[in-house]
Amino acid sequence: MNCKHFITCGSCTITKVGYEEELNEKRERVLKLLAPFGVQNLATLSAHDAHYRARSEFRIWHNEEGAHYAMGRADRQGVVLIEECPKVIKPIEQRMMPLLKLINASPLLKSKLFAVEFLAATTDEVLITLIYHKPLDEAWQIEAKGLESQLDAWIMGRSRKQKVVLTQEYVTEKLFIDGRDYRYRHYESGFTQPNPAVNIQMIGWAIRQAQKVASGDFLESYCGLGNFTIPIAKYFDKVLATEISKRSIQAAQENCQLNGVDNIAFIRLSSEEMTEALNGVREFRRLEGVDLSAYNFSTVLVDPPRAGLDRDTTELISHIDHIIYISCNPETLARDLEVLVETHEIQEAAIFDQFPHTHHIESGVFLTRSIIRV
Repeated sequence: MNCKHFITCGSCTITKVGYEEELNEKRERVLKLLAPFGVQNLATLSAHDAHYRARSEFRIWHNEEGAHYAMGRADRQGVVLIEECPKVIKPIEQRMMPLLKLINASPLLKSKLFAVEFLAATTDEVLITLIYHKPLDEAWQIEAKGLESQLDAWIMGRSRKQKVVLTQEYVTEKLFIDGRDYRYRHYESGFTQPNPAVNIQMIGWAIRQAQKVASGDFLESYCGLGNFTIPIAKYFDKVLATEISKRSIQAAQENCQLNGVDNIAFIRLSSEEMTEALNGVREFRRLEGVDLSAYNFSTVLVDPPRAGLDRDTTELISHIDHIIYISCNPETLARDLEVLVETHEIQEAAIFDQFPHTHHIESGVFLTRSIIRV
């Protein structure tokens, strides 16, 4: 990647090999973990090694010359002042330095500014959150509001126990998936996939697995804002999707309406609570009006955090014929597969490189039942 800070900035942790070599090393690392489960081929889905991040956060460093973007140094010896960041998508890049110039021209906006967060969409919508170590008063709001028209972006402010939304707190992404455009509201405080181009490929891979079933009902845990759920829903009769985050559930319901999808029930439950509910261990008021006995799940998709699945959820999904497992940690994926391959066989496997120039890699496996459990 052509970046003047590439070696010194700690944001990129793989800097001594070319991107193709980096991608091959990631592929070999995941393949080694999955080989004991019969995986011999691994689809490698990637996009661009620059201009790929749709969200980013920069610390603000103050000195006698003004405010600067800053990141931790790769050698962990303080910070490096950032004049560019080719990792971010163009809508962020085009606003980064103009924003900083406007902040430095305003003592009110610059004072006690601690960090800046960017959330963008490929549609050129950008939400900028200014984070402070001071209360944000009406004078701040008036001056910050002026940034919106100057930058053609939404502005928010945060400080301790305070959130100031000047216009709106989301951007609307549009992704072309499976022959049509899907729209998603991405909220400032909600989880979003950081790499739009790879996200499209990742959803497409999951859809291709779902198309092999295309019957019965669909279960999803860790559904987030409906990133996978909404495009996959048309291949199943009914969909039950769960997520612990209240904000994500709100966004998922809004995204259903944006896309005209009406066969999904989004319920705020943790993975453990979902397992308890489906096993009849507990009743939840949040499931009022949802008849769990009416579902006949043929397929489940899980996209857990780095810790992977808890044992009870692993046991639960092992009773469902088809499993799509999306993982952000290949080590815990391999751990969970030790249980799942007792009843299922891996049919497809892939990696999705959402984070070029780092050691992080997303992976996915599609499993089908090989043993009927009593």
